[in-house]
Amino acid sequence: MSYLGRLSGPLLDRIDLQIDVGRVAPDDLLGDVATLPAGESARVRARVIAARERAMRRVAGESGVFANAQLGSALVRRHCVVRGATLRLLSTAAHKLALTARSLDRTLKVARTIADLDAAPEINERHLAEALQYRGLERVRPVIERLHP
Repeated sequence: MSYLGRLSGPLLDRIDLQIDVGRVAPDDLLGDVATLPAGESARVRARVIAARERAMRRVAGESGVFANAQLGSALVRRHCVVRGATLRLLSTAAHKLALTARSLDRTLKVARTIADLDAAPEINERHLAEALQYRGLERVRPVIERLHP
């Protein structure tokens, strides 16, 4: 984890999914390879295809945009709207995690994708909470900077 202290904030802002993946035990690496249950891969594929189609329909007519990840700030405000309790959660997280404008936009784009996978017309608290969990390195970085100045 000491290498995280070398990553700049602006660089971390540009990484959509920041997940700490622990070391895999050698026995797990040498054992049988885990596979998805029969048919599960096809179900996941169908969900992803449907989510991408929803995103493409939503941004149809936007020049050069065909996926949530390509949304610029103005399009994020138009297509990743949050209201009520979801907006309050976003505001609280933005303050507590000291999210930058870029981090907020990236979090909203990930939340929109999660909502698309759920076939939800709007981003809800669960979608946003999951997207915020993927901003993990931003939560860890201040601790690392204190330990490795």
